[in-house]
Amino acid sequence: MRRAYENWNPGADARQIIRQADAICRQYAAKGYDLTLRQLYYQFVARDLIPNSDASYSRLGAIINRARMSGELNWKYIVDRTRNLRGTSHWGTPADIIRASAQSFRLDKWIDQPRRVEVWVEKEALAGIVQRAAERWDVNWFSCRGYVSQSEQWAAGQRIGRYIAAGQAVTILHLGDHDPSGVDMTRDIRDRLSTFLLHDWVHDMPADYPDGEFRPSQVWEAMADCAEDNPFEVRRIALNRDQIRRYQPPPNPAKITDSRAAAYIDEHGNQSWELDALDPETLVDLICGHVEGIVDHDRWQALADEEAEHRALLSAASGRWRELALQLGGA
Repeated sequence: MRRAYENWNPGADARQIIRQADAICRQYAAKGYDLTLRQLYYQFVARDLIPNSDASYSRLGAIINRARMSGELNWKYIVDRTRNLRGTSHWGTPADIIRASAQSFRLDKWIDQPRRVEVWVEKEALAGIVQRAAERWDVNWFSCRGYVSQSEQWAAGQRIGRYIAAGQAVTILHLGDHDPSGVDMTRDIRDRLSTFLLHDWVHDMPADYPDGEFRPSQVWEAMADCAEDNPFEVRRIALNRDQIRRYQPPPNPAKITDSRAAAYIDEHGNQSWELDALDPETLVDLICGHVEGIVDHDRWQALADEEAEHRALLSAASGRWRELALQLGGA
C-alpha cells in the first residue's frame, strides 16, 4: 500500500536510498517477510550501501519515514513488532467462529515426543520471525525482551519440571545478540532454570529419600530416570562465532558501559554483533534445522494427520451451520 499524506521531492541521494529500500523490501515480501527498520538498516550495511554508524541509522530512518509519508514506499514493508493493538475477537455468525476454529484447531503434536522444544529469543523485534519458524513445527516460543524476569523464569521452571516428571526431556533453543549481555543471557537462563528445577525436584521427592542428602548430580540423575539422559538443556543456536564467520554480519563496538564488557572483550575482542543483522530466512532455517534434529518425525506426522481430519470435520460443520442450528432448535 502506497498512500501519500504529504508532498516531498527527495534529492538524488535520498531517492537512491528509497529505490534500494524498495528493492530489498520487495525481495523479502516475495518470500512472505516484512522487516523492522533495524533489519532493513542491516541489509543496507551488509550490502555496503551505507556505513555502520548511529548517524547512518538515523538518516535511513528519516528517509524511510518521509518516503512512506509521501507515497514513495509501501507502508506494509516496514513493521513495528513491539507496539500492537490488542483486543477480543468478534464474529458475524456462529458459522464464522466454527470456520475460524477449523483453521486454528491444533493438537499438541509434542505430547508424545521424548523431548519437548521451546524457542526463546532475546528481542521482541524478532518475535515475528521466530513465530514463523515455531509455528511450522508447532513449538512454543517466547520473546525474552532482554534478561528474563524472575516471574517468567520461575513459571518456566514449573512448566519444565512438569514435562520432566511426565517423562519428557526439554530443550530450550535460545537466540540472542553476540555482545556482553546477549551472550551472558544464555548462561543466565540455564543457571536460574537449573536452580528452580533442582530445588523443586528435591522438595517434591518421595518421603523415603533422606532430607538434605542430595547433590545436584544426584538430582539430575533422578530427573533422567523420569525422562532421559540430559533431561534439560539450554542450547544457544544464535548468534555464535561460527555464524559470524559464515554470514559476516556488520560489527558494532562492544558496549564498554556493560558490566560484563571486560570478560566479553577478553574472550571475543572489542566487537559485537546484533542478531537482527542475520537474514530473516537464515534465522527461520536455523531454528527449523535444530527442531528437525530433535523431533520424532513419525510421531509428529501421525498427530498432524489426525489434526487435519478434525479440521475437515469442523470445516464441514461450518458449511452446514443453518441445518445444524435447526436440528438444535435454533433459528
